[in-house]
Amino acid sequence: MAAKLDYHWHLRKVMADRGLFSTTDLIPLLDERGINLSSSQVYRLVVERPERLSLQILMALLDILDCTMDDLIEPVAPVGAGSTARTKKAVGAETGAGDLRPKRARIRGVERP
Repeated sequence: MAAKLDYHWHLRKVMADRGLFSTTDLIPLLDERGINLSSSQVYRLVVERPERLSLQILMALLDILDCTMDDLIEPVAPVGAGSTARTKKAVGAETGAGDLRPKRARIRGVERP
């Protein structure tokens, strides 16, 4: 199974660092850059962690807040990553057969054409 990627969304903190404390403060700034979002869409963008985000909106936010993607998005390593790698095991591998391996069969006495 593929590793599950996760991230932290820091838009609210970056806005506060820039003196923008209300989510509606973003609406006219986004509108100046051609991004038309309703107040509820902007609220969800600021308060919740977006699962999908258009690159136009992301670039507008970076321009408005004069920040980088690293300031807005912080990747988070999955829990337990790096300590032990999960590998698939063959059926019956949990019984602990150790180094026992079957021998390859050799067929003798058969003539080949």
